[in-house]
Amino acid sequence: MDLEFETVEDLYRRIKPALHTKQEEMHRDGYPYIKEEDIWNYLKEVKWVRAKNLLLYEMVADVLNAEEREIDAYLKEKLNRRNRTIYFNEEEM
Repeated sequence: MDLEFETVEDLYRRIKPALHTKQEEMHRDGYPYIKEEDIWNYLKEVKWVRAKNLLLYEMVADVLNAEEREIDAYLKEKLNRRNRTIYFNEEEM
């Protein structure tokens, strides 16, 4: 049975239980600031960026097997970029 999703939001809702499980695991492992959305964005922007025709079970496996330190590094780099942009935009004022 092939599952197709109308929107990205539908897909997100479908794999939300796996995202929640991974978030809880990361909280236990010392990453209390990681949110479900951070895990989703990491996978969407890093792991799945060039992927085509992913199956639901592959995406769930990617969520559950994602490297915690890579998610953490991704999030910190994203925050650094945002902070640098805010800093440079404030200097121009």
